[in-house]
Amino acid sequence: MPSRLFHRFAATLFFIAASALWTGANAQFGSKTTGQGTSVVTTPYVRAELLAHAPQGVAPGQPLWLGLQITHQPEWHTYWKNPGDSGLPTDLAWTLPAGLDAGEIAWPLPKKIPIGTLANYGYEGTVLLPVPVTVASTYAPGPLAKDATIQLRASWLVCRKECIPEEGEFTLQLPIQSTTALNGAAFEAAAKAQPRPVLAGTNGIVPDSQAQIADGSLLSVSVQGLPVALRGKTLDLFPETAEVIDNAASWKQAWNGSVWTAQIPLSAQRSASPSLMPVVLAEQAAPGHGPDTRTGYRAELKVLGTWPQGASVAAVSPALEAALKANAAQAGGAATPAAGSGASSLTLTAALLGALLGGLILNLMPCVFPVLAIKVVGFTQHAQDRRAHRISGIAYTAGVVLSFIALGALMLGLRAAGEAVGWGFQLQSPAVVASLAALFTLIALNLAGVFEFGHFLPSSVASLQARHPVADSFLTGVLAVAVASPCTAPFMGASMGLTATLPAPQALAVFAALGLGLALPYLAASLVPAVARALPRPGAWMDTFRKLMAFPMLATVVWLVWVLGQQSGIDGAGALLILLVGLSLVVWALSLAGRARVWMASVSIAAMALLVWSFAPHITNVPTTQSATQASSATGWQPWAPGAAEQIVAGGRPVFVDFTAAWCVTCQYNKKTTLAHADVLADLQTKNVALLRADWTRRDPAITAALASLGRSGVPVYVFYRPGKPPVVLTEVLSVDEVRATIAQL
Repeated sequence: MPSRLFHRFAATLFFIAASALWTGANAQFGSKTTGQGTSVVTTPYVRAELLAHAPQGVAPGQPLWLGLQITHQPEWHTYWKNPGDSGLPTDLAWTLPAGLDAGEIAWPLPKKIPIGTLANYGYEGTVLLPVPVTVASTYAPGPLAKDATIQLRASWLVCRKECIPEEGEFTLQLPIQSTTALNGAAFEAAAKAQPRPVLAGTNGIVPDSQAQIADGSLLSVSVQGLPVALRGKTLDLFPETAEVIDNAASWKQAWNGSVWTAQIPLSAQRSASPSLMPVVLAEQAAPGHGPDTRTGYRAELKVLGTWPQGASVAAVSPALEAALKANAAQAGGAATPAAGSGASSLTLTAALLGALLGGLILNLMPCVFPVLAIKVVGFTQHAQDRRAHRISGIAYTAGVVLSFIALGALMLGLRAAGEAVGWGFQLQSPAVVASLAALFTLIALNLAGVFEFGHFLPSSVASLQARHPVADSFLTGVLAVAVASPCTAPFMGASMGLTATLPAPQALAVFAALGLGLALPYLAASLVPAVARALPRPGAWMDTFRKLMAFPMLATVVWLVWVLGQQSGIDGAGALLILLVGLSLVVWALSLAGRARVWMASVSIAAMALLVWSFAPHITNVPTTQSATQASSATGWQPWAPGAAEQIVAGGRPVFVDFTAAWCVTCQYNKKTTLAHADVLADLQTKNVALLRADWTRRDPAITAALASLGRSGVPVYVFYRPGKPPVVLTEVLSVDEVRATIAQL
């Protein structure tokens, strides 16, 4: 039997993931009043304050600056004018007295913020977004007026791993005659942080600086006139035009004397084709979250060559203000009717029964069957001890049910935080996939008899299983959930989908029923003597059966390597296979005896360290190239509009709608993997499927209504509409096989 130390390791991984549970998404806003209004808005994630700088008072021809200063909590950030792969720039809407005119935000130099397989541009720590204000010669506040009332309605998206749309209304009484210079240092620092033209005295257009389109997939950038202090240094490039370059890709750069050059991949989802491309350049930022003291330089590059045809971008609603109001109302407790009232008793009962039956069937899924077999062998070994059987079965059931409840709470918490996640969401992390593959490889090697922990661990450690059988059974249940969580059995889908609309207690009850269904065979074997008597007697067959169970475990490893290949490409999958081979060599060497163990273990551990150093980075790297087929096929997407899908279906053509948002990391992941897969695109083209993309970045009320009609309250949502048939809603975390199977049925 395999050592349960593996089970404890699995439990540690599981509860580390569960510790990331975010406790709530409803922002509690605090404010600081100033006379007749509020100048400070505080949320759990940021502190936003309206500042002013008028050293000569409010008068024509005198400098006047307003600005929103945002102080972020650690690890949280907001976005630049071009947010990158996901996000939303901060929006400022001013209400000023007649004669005052606010300009555009003088955006400070941003940072590049990697988020998983994406790259965003934004700000951490404290940032001031300054806005110049022009005082007209006709400005006449009146003889008795002492103050000018400044009003601002601001909206921003603050993100860590989850993203929270927030807004605030600010009011500031600005003295007209007296000096307002208390925040002069902050505005001076913001002015220094604003990128300056590459050549002083110009508008950023530099002769002989250009961007050349090369091979239809690269942008060859050449910039002259950069300061001497930057020469020879590695630079960051920030494009002001969104959705042109692959922000997360690695690219080559070099200095040819005073000329900086770079070869930057174009985005497969590119939608813009500018003839003049403004960019900001700065010395590459050092790791960490300290103050950013770099100086940025702005250049407008003339684009030479012909842009390849780009992808269509779904139109976004301009009603951001209304959307954020709706979000704030929901955060304050205005829940949706479905979530507020809960499901009817009949619907909830059906969901519980579906979850129970789905959990029972889950035992027959390939990824769960090895754990089932291991537990049955454990029962067989102690067939005569009925009390130990009962305790073990109850402890195992507790481990399964509590783990499902914890996983469900984590998923519900992420949904409440604005993350649209689905079943198996934890497998979106390449590191988690690689860790599970390593864990199951070790279990397979142990089952196959390659090694035993008792050969190289102290007896006190190796005997933990015997000394703590209840804890061992509990952790076996945790391991079962860790293995089962990526799987979806029949009857599970509807019940899992319903949890998105249920109050938390009812939703967690569904997850508990799912866990009870998974644990039911073990519980029955432990409580019903007839079941225990039906089990075969211990014998030599158990060793054969144990070794046989190594192969389903290895099959699970194959599936995990495939999952990683979808995330990190063929290089990532190959790197994981190499590391698994090295891990197998290490555990085999440690199982040897005598001098052979010393030499082989030393050599294998040194080789494993070299392999980790060489190949581990490939596991989390994102492929930087996109095939020509993927890039050209992306042009098939069209913007969604109310009634568009129904109109196309009425003409006899099937429709696939992608409900997405720029700030939804899961949406972007699906877009760059499954939805860009060559086989999926080819199947869609063969079936003449119309592709519509509904962009919910700005909470379009029409898209909200469409989601509600599908029984969903967030993105991502993927749905096929078919002539004469009901729509088919797919899971949140798409797989190539799932989409292709649905297309085949159209």
